[in-house]
Amino acid sequence: MTTPMPVDTGEPFMSVTDLIDAVSAARFGPDPATEQVSVAFTTRQGARHAGRGRRYRNHVLSLRVGATVGSCSTEPAELTDDVAYDCVGRSVAELLTHPVPAVRVAALDAYLAAARPHALAADDTVTIPAGTSLAKSTARAAAVVDLMPVARGQHVLVVGVVNSLLGQLRRRGIGYLPCDLAGGSTEWDEPCLPDAAALLERCDALLVSGMTLGNGTFEPLLRHARATGKPMVAFAQTGSAVLPCFLGAGLSAVSAEPYPFFWLDGGPTTVYRYRAAAGSPC
Repeated sequence: MTTPMPVDTGEPFMSVTDLIDAVSAARFGPDPATEQVSVAFTTRQGARHAGRGRRYRNHVLSLRVGATVGSCSTEPAELTDDVAYDCVGRSVAELLTHPVPAVRVAALDAYLAAARPHALAADDTVTIPAGTSLAKSTARAAAVVDLMPVARGQHVLVVGVVNSLLGQLRRRGIGYLPCDLAGGSTEWDEPCLPDAAALLERCDALLVSGMTLGNGTFEPLLRHARATGKPMVAFAQTGSAVLPCFLGAGLSAVSAEPYPFFWLDGGPTTVYRYRAAAGSPC
């Protein structure tokens, strides 16, 4: 890609399909048929922060296009390594029609990260200081929850449970409804319910993982936020360059964290933050 600049298409996107169609039509820059994946890899991580009782597992598919990396988290064992190997040398255009949703999201993310670099497009940045995994997780959570326009006593539907995010909400006197497709329970032994749709009427705002892009649950949440006017904030390692394209279409703000993620490095890392009120979507 040539030297990229932020792109404003003049309209919010209502669906991932619409966004893929726009990218396929080269509305953001170079023809995606001319952009190839040079490196594809999976990251498989397990973590248990010191002082915490719960363990995490993260599996992420990442694709490199030029100088940028796009990513999509998946459920453990959802993808084989062969899926990643098969992406190498293929064009972004090909992968945008791949049968595996995680591949489509990662390819879209890599392309958009080059077309709209976070450093040029974000409204502000937050440096997560060097530290332990828990210290960095807590700092990242504070940067995310600061984007939530909610008051003490209100309730946030948290889709994709991260205990550090719940801890920040608890400190601020904000209630939450924990939801995760994997089920399980929170650090405080609260059940994580798998069906977000069943909880929508009980919440005042939504805090949504980028993983919803890869598992097909993002658009119903976006429609609910758009129809009701409830604030919806996304915290994105998956699709960090994709989600800002939905600002103004139901999404209020995005905390974007491209690869390498905070949990991969003990040094300082960067979170890029976007807000719908600060400018036009995409």
